[in-house]
Amino acid sequence: MRVANDFYSGQHGLVLLVIDPGCLTSELRWDAGTDLATELFPHIYGPINLEAVVEVVDFEPAADGKFHLPRSLEFAGR
Repeated sequence: MRVANDFYSGQHGLVLLVIDPGCLTSELRWDAGTDLATELFPHIYGPINLEAVVEVVDFEPAADGKFHLPRSLEFAGR
């Protein structure tokens, strides 16, 4: 959520795309963050084909403008 809060805090009308990596036709890479070498971020190099999008989730900030991962997307054990 750090990236969402650093760059998009307080913005409305955003969505999260849930992607099935096995269905992507473009390359998916996990790249290091700019300030934390141990933090990896997924990047898709090319267009996202619609077949790879398995869910679209509204992503609205809380009253304080900060974003939190929706419970429906939290991974067990995280």
